[in-house]
Amino acid sequence: MTYLLVLLLSIFSCNTETPTHFSEDALNDTFITLDGNSVAFKDILETHKGKTLVIDIWASWCADCIKGMPKVKALQEEYKDATYIFLSLDRTEEAWKKGIKKYNVVGENYYMQSGWEGPFGEFVNLDWIPRYMVVDAEGNIKLFKAVKANDKRIKQILN
Repeated sequence: MTYLLVLLLSIFSCNTETPTHFSEDALNDTFITLDGNSVAFKDILETHKGKTLVIDIWASWCADCIKGMPKVKALQEEYKDATYIFLSLDRTEEAWKKGIKKYNVVGENYYMQSGWEGPFGEFVNLDWIPRYMVVDAEGNIKLFKAVKANDKRIKQILN
């Protein structure tokens, strides 16, 4: 019986290994810039090579995302050397742009045209937003998943 239980647990257990690098599919997923151009995620990362990145996956319709914005702004104030990248899951580009204005979202803003189930969304296993990630200056994912902007791990990494 014990052997059967161990076998079943090993078969059905989730892979708990946290990625430290983005997959090729995620890197090749495309996002829309504020001026309407399409850009691959790898090019977004390349633009900010050598910088620590705080990635905030959000949407203007998401109450938890909006509640978290003051905490993101506090992070931006305390850790000015980091680059803040906002990836929006709004339903339309128009709603995304209105949300940026309405909530004064300051940073690098991109629209996730592939959505929750696109290559990037699948790689990060999106199941909730807001979702925060931290990428170090060498491009390594240091924090794969946080759902609150005041998660102590974000500050630990940024220090």
